[in-house]
Amino acid sequence: MEYKSDIEIARAAQKRPIQEIGAKLGIDSDDLLPYGHDKAKVSQRLIDSVQDRPDGKLILVTAINPTPAGEGKTTTTVGLGDGLNAIGKKAAICIREASLGPCFGMKGGAAGGGYAQVVPMEDMNLHFTGDFHAITSAHNLLSAMIDNHIYWGNALEIDIRRVTWRRVLDMNDRALRQITTSLGGVANGFPREAGFDITVASEVMAILCLARNLEDLQRRLGDIIVAYRRDRSPVYCRDIKADGAMTVLLKDAMQPNLVQTLENNPAFVHGGPFANIAHGCNSVTATTTALKLADYVVTEAGFGADLGAEKFMNIKCRKAGLAPSCVVVVATVRAMKMNGGVAKADLGEENVEAVNAGCANLGRHIENVKSFGVPVVVAINHFVTDTDAEVDAVKVYVATQGAEAILCKHWALGSEGTTELATRVAQIADADEANFAPIYPDEMSLFDKIDTIAKRIYRADEVIADSKIRDQLKKWEEQGYGSLPVCMAKTQYSFTTDPSLRGAPTGHAVPIREVRLSAGAGFIVAICGEIMTMPGLPRVPSAEQIMLNDAGQIEGLF
Repeated sequence: MEYKSDIEIARAAQKRPIQEIGAKLGIDSDDLLPYGHDKAKVSQRLIDSVQDRPDGKLILVTAINPTPAGEGKTTTTVGLGDGLNAIGKKAAICIREASLGPCFGMKGGAAGGGYAQVVPMEDMNLHFTGDFHAITSAHNLLSAMIDNHIYWGNALEIDIRRVTWRRVLDMNDRALRQITTSLGGVANGFPREAGFDITVASEVMAILCLARNLEDLQRRLGDIIVAYRRDRSPVYCRDIKADGAMTVLLKDAMQPNLVQTLENNPAFVHGGPFANIAHGCNSVTATTTALKLADYVVTEAGFGADLGAEKFMNIKCRKAGLAPSCVVVVATVRAMKMNGGVAKADLGEENVEAVNAGCANLGRHIENVKSFGVPVVVAINHFVTDTDAEVDAVKVYVATQGAEAILCKHWALGSEGTTELATRVAQIADADEANFAPIYPDEMSLFDKIDTIAKRIYRADEVIADSKIRDQLKKWEEQGYGSLPVCMAKTQYSFTTDPSLRGAPTGHAVPIREVRLSAGAGFIVAICGEIMTMPGLPRVPSAEQIMLNDAGQIEGLF
């Protein structure tokens, strides 16, 4: 049987004017700032006006560790949102924006797939409404102003060996990880080592996604530590006097973007920090606004639950006062087989034994999510090659973990394929069974927070960190940053720091290579193993297949 590609399905979508989509949530057209006919930003006036309303139910969609076999987390998020609307619930979706780096690299886009997509798919995976460009510009304005301050006399006495603020670019480019700037003589400033991260790893991205409003945004931007003096005292963004201009550049980017699913249901797409190198959730503004406008809000957290869900709970929910009513863990039969040792080329053959062997990965994610006090449902994202015996094996295993697994066919059928899941999720959410709490308190030491995540979520035996890292964490505690949560930058492919170790490994160690203070965002980043905050392109990047066809339409995006 031949199936249409995601982009073909998206191109054939019967989109409605964005004003109609807004009306489903009670948003007046005056509070929508259109970007064309099919997308708009929601006004700050509307956001301010709904704050006194009660919150709807928050549903988090997460997943097992990603495999080349595919899991379909965003697809399930969209499918569940459509399913809830199909059974008569007033539901909205909140997802992240896509970074250009992975779109042209290997991961692909972030708009869902099949008949569970958000449209306009091409816009979302490219420039969209310009939010990422605004973040990149604001970040690099600060970089330019730091070097300019040093050039014009360095009144703040910045130690140019201790400038911590790197530049960013929304593209995978390993050549820029470590560079030397200001070469070419006196007119170009003082040469120093520097580097680039990808925009989604920028502290400005994290701040935009955690800020409540423009006032909070500027305060957080001002709190960014950009460098240190010779006496190791910090220099802040506000000392450089860049926070005001950065806020101006981010003014429109702070407003959530409203688009629609293929079934014309509302979807907020806003912000996009990676979960393997940042906190992996869409913006607090989008989520909290959606909760005021809809009875159910379906959102996602990036990669597996060991990263995205952990950070959603420990960072986003802690900071924003959110509490999920239900968590959906997405798994596929194909991924279970891969975790059970089957090669990608052999996934089409029935192998119940491998499914059973691979389910350990799923089981650990279920257990981890439950440890936050939230009920769990497993969504089995269906592939046409799945056999009944393989699906039943997953269902039986999940039952042994005290949860329920539901087969979902939203990729092929849209909301029709998620009616059962939507009904069950709504029942759980309405029952108010959740007793949510983060897994560590604010007052715990920074190293112990890292240790807690490593041992309780990753099942590591120990955290390896040399005295330099431990001393740095203690120094930040002395400076008043000890209450901050930690953001683990770790491979998404494994519970360990070795991306090749699938399943549910134990007895491993988590080496901490570096720690960074994101004082504006309000967390400590712990960089584990070989993870990079500036990814590289693969040997054959997706960009090689992306082009315009004879009709002027985009081909190759996925």
